[in-house]
Amino acid sequence: MIYSFMFKPGSAGMPLEVPCPFCTSIIDGIDGAVPHLTQRINFAVVTKAPIESFSAHARARGWRNARLLSSAGTSFNGDYRVESGDDDQYAMVTTFVRHGDTIRHFWSSETWFVPPEAGQDPRHVDFMWPLWAVLDRTPQGRGSDWWPSLSYDDGPSSAGTG
Repeated sequence: MIYSFMFKPGSAGMPLEVPCPFCTSIIDGIDGAVPHLTQRINFAVVTKAPIESFSAHARARGWRNARLLSSAGTSFNGDYRVESGDDDQYAMVTTFVRHGDTIRHFWSSETWFVPPEAGQDPRHVDFMWPLWAVLDRTPQGRGSDWWPSLSYDDGPSSAGTG
């Protein structure tokens, strides 16, 4: 199983790559489960950013378990529809299966390409996002006025009583 992590490439005005706060939140939440998962499956996180940038981000987040890969210089992102022709990247989970020496695509979270219900965000990778799984079970739900961030300067929120 491979999680495709969005990491916006640098540009002339912004030379450094920018990691996706959503993808970061997902891997923040699942990194601790990786030793359990890898008892049954292989699990990796892939991004188009150079592995050095991705590894630095992982260290800063305290990730210890997820196997990190870079798809830079390969056709993986295009082959598995995790990138558009204009370099927009999509979070996607892709599962492969091995039979002997043959590896085949088994499943992808392609509901990304299905329009969400009115007032809803796409939920194509929510099955592995602990944050939304918890918030969806509170009276306020995940809401539409809050998004994960790469850092929180004002400490824990006291908003809500869920």
